[in-house]
Amino acid sequence: MKRSAAVLASVAAASSVLLSSLPAQAHGGVHGGVLAGLGHPLLGLDHLFLLISVGAAASSLSPWLLAWALGGAVAGALLGTAGVMLPAAEVLAALAISSVGLLILASRRLLDPTSSWIGPILAAAVGTHGLLHGHESPQDGTHLLWWGGALVSALLVSGSSYLLLRKLSVSSTRWVAMGLIAAGALLAFGSLGLLGGAGGA
Repeated sequence: MKRSAAVLASVAAASSVLLSSLPAQAHGGVHGGVLAGLGHPLLGLDHLFLLISVGAAASSLSPWLLAWALGGAVAGALLGTAGVMLPAAEVLAALAISSVGLLILASRRLLDPTSSWIGPILAAAVGTHGLLHGHESPQDGTHLLWWGGALVSALLVSGSSYLLLRKLSVSSTRWVAMGLIAAGALLAFGSLGLLGGAGGA
């Protein structure tokens, strides 16, 4: 119990530092290369929290959700690269984090965690972020290197979250899920503010 509390305190402290020092989103045009791809999912809190949520869902419900998340990311990336747009995509990407947190809590308390529709819901949440990555990816000859770096970074964060939370108590995952719900809601409100400011300019 003491170990779980220490880990959660460390995560909370790290999150506070990140929230105060990083932009809410890392969206927009990017330059290519492996290092740029590695850093891109980590430089926006929405992408970072979603990757953590994938690991949390997989540790709490089923490791197969990691495969669903990867499928959703690839599908979203292909659609984004092809130019498919979603209205208020930034807000939806933030709310996707909250939706995964709610999915974890509901599946533990109210729903059957083996339900066949949980995988597609997670894939859709991740696909929203993949769509944004598709819009942001380089359009030059470095795009494959960039995607490779982004994939490695995403796998490291999701995999580390999965392995860490598997070693902690169920209550620890519940706290993480509640934190993700709050984080997604805050980022969504921030995105709405940015959209409102852009519309009024």
